[in-house]
Amino acid sequence: MAKQSDKLSARSKRIRRIRKKVTGTQERPRMCVFRSNRHIYVQIIDDTTQKTLVSMSSDDKSFDGSDIKGKKEKAAKVGEIIAQQALEAGIKKVVFDRGGNLYHGRVKALSEGARKGGLVL
Repeated sequence: MAKQSDKLSARSKRIRRIRKKVTGTQERPRMCVFRSNRHIYVQIIDDTTQKTLVSMSSDDKSFDGSDIKGKKEKAAKVGEIIAQQALEAGIKKVVFDRGGNLYHGRVKALSEGARKGGLVL
């Protein structure tokens, strides 16, 4: 079994490797995902001005996931809501930053929910 510090250092290496290639601009901001054991958090960030334009999480008070069972379904719902908020803010295209996680499970469900909501990833 791997040590916790090995897992964290490997994840930070993946984050740095991804962030070298993925940057958000005014026209196409970065959609950054953080996944904890219980919740999923997503922000749309403009890296040129270093400002968060839109954010949403499954832990947010405005998110009503009481009728949704399962983490993947909640992540998909968060993706749809963030897409709706982004479209209201005038954002149609984003660059997807998976935050060092594999594109699988909840991260994939979130991105598919955002696509379903109308965002172009």
